[in-house]
Amino acid sequence: MTLSEADAPHLTIVVPVKNEAGNIAPLVAEIERACAGLPFEVIYVDDGSTDATPASLEAARAGRPWLRVLRHGASAGQSAAVRSGVQVARGAVIATLDGDGQNDPAFIPALLAALEEAGPGAGLAQGQRRGRRDGRFKMLQSRIANGVRGRILKDSTRDTGCGLKVFRRDVYLRLPYFDALHRFMPALVAREGFAVVHRDVIDRPRFTGSSNYGLFDRLWVGLLDLAGVWWLIRRKRATPRAVEATMPGADAVRDEDVGC
Repeated sequence: MTLSEADAPHLTIVVPVKNEAGNIAPLVAEIERACAGLPFEVIYVDDGSTDATPASLEAARAGRPWLRVLRHGASAGQSAAVRSGVQVARGAVIATLDGDGQNDPAFIPALLAALEEAGPGAGLAQGQRRGRRDGRFKMLQSRIANGVRGRILKDSTRDTGCGLKVFRRDVYLRLPYFDALHRFMPALVAREGFAVVHRDVIDRPRFTGSSNYGLFDRLWVGLLDLAGVWWLIRRKRATPRAVEATMPGADAVRDEDVGC
């Protein structure tokens, strides 16, 4: 079941893309099949593409009122694209996946179920890739980055770089925003007092094209972000519960005072 524009979806799927023209149509079709039984919408965020991505997105929108498109005038990065989508999402729950086809949307319903089964105390269902299809050098980068991050942040997550995530919109909007936020979501969600659940997902090759990210995006620049997240966690204090004081003599209102 999909929804008309007038309905409010429960789930919003946010897909950040940059120069992924050849991957738009097949991935949109997969999302449509995978989420056919859910009340959902999809928001593609075009992060300043310079290829035919805008035209591919316009073609994909035909006959799909649940598909929305945002565009950044200039590239601002994956975290900025995700944030743009979440800010305008109508769903209370957000799913994200990469726009290159490596993340299989067939796993979205299972991640959604895992989050909801864990109850309101859980803020994030994080996918963790099995059967990685990346090259050896790229996998080595990820292994080193995940190992260092896990030892420092102790976030109990094997693979935070997986784009398949399902989380509560209100929890995400409480997180401190910075570039590369998407790589540190388990630690930051836990910092806000919410549980993180994990589900294995199967990795696959991208449909077409090549990655927009290189060594400096995945490792060296991430060390500075890691230090910042560690500092944020160390500086976190319990949030006090604030209760508004009432005026003297205003303890109760009788029925006759309101004309009942």
